[in-house]
Amino acid sequence: MRVLIMGGAGMVGQKLLRRIMSGQSGLASVSEIYLHDIVSARVPDEADNCTVMVGNVADPAEAQKLADLKPDLIFHLASIVSGEAELEFEKGWQINMSGAWSLLEALRRHHDASGGSYRPKIIFTSSIAVFGAPFPEKISDEFFCTPQTSYGAQKTIVELLLSDYSRKGFVDALSIRLPTICVRPGKPNLAASSFFSGIIREPLNGVEAVLPVSDEVRHWHASPRSAARFLTHAASLDLSPLGSRRSLNMPGVSCTVAEQIDALRSVAGNDVVKLIKPELDDRIVKIVAGWPRNFDPQRARDLGFESETDFEEIIRIYLEDDLPSASA
Repeated sequence: MRVLIMGGAGMVGQKLLRRIMSGQSGLASVSEIYLHDIVSARVPDEADNCTVMVGNVADPAEAQKLADLKPDLIFHLASIVSGEAELEFEKGWQINMSGAWSLLEALRRHHDASGGSYRPKIIFTSSIAVFGAPFPEKISDEFFCTPQTSYGAQKTIVELLLSDYSRKGFVDALSIRLPTICVRPGKPNLAASSFFSGIIREPLNGVEAVLPVSDEVRHWHASPRSAARFLTHAASLDLSPLGSRRSLNMPGVSCTVAEQIDALRSVAGNDVVKLIKPELDDRIVKIVAGWPRNFDPQRARDLGFESETDFEEIIRIYLEDDLPSASA
């Protein structure tokens, strides 16, 4: 089986690669892995079946090049983050939406040329940003998409494209709506949600962190470890029982920022918590106000998707998986 990871240089792409290479992914007979991104992806020394590709997914010629690989399984993780998509409107639509449509069209051409025998599976990382206020305290699987950011609108449109191309039989796709992934290793990025990781990661590394919103803000989280598991579990599923409903809300942990901080205090002590400095940012406050807070993802759970059960567990996963490399 040939596997293409789009966004392979990013944090989730790298976690996914390592999970596939571990042999614990549940994916059978992976012969080749292609890692594509705008920058060169890191590949472990032992990965002798990996090919690194560099290019811009917004370029239709690049989409054609990826489709020409005729991958059996595509993990579509490539996008610019929410804050950047809001600040750079045209760039967001070109990368997050037009790039996906160009890829689907290129795959459709291969499907037609094969007489219908080529039908790759696509797992797309969507987002809870497809939802917007007003919403219930706990969003069920029946709640409708009302995005209130450009990023959320872009993700919603790609979900619809994937559903339609699946309905027509060109591809076999599933969109998984990820919670905010926390605690992300590395440096802060332009995502409006970046501070959710920053207020944990920076203090654990002895660095001050700015909290730009009220500690009463409630949000939906899962760890990077869970994100990689969601992706490989999705890839292992028979998607035909889902019919035309090709989007799933992933499980996660709902907690307030205050509860995040309490969990950090429990794990690392009050001196670490003192490194968090409240400093309201009106732009971030406005964006976060339109985000969902809690979910009842019953369809995903019925299909075997699992996540952490509390935020302290999420912090401990960061300590196990990423803090040693962060401080190395």
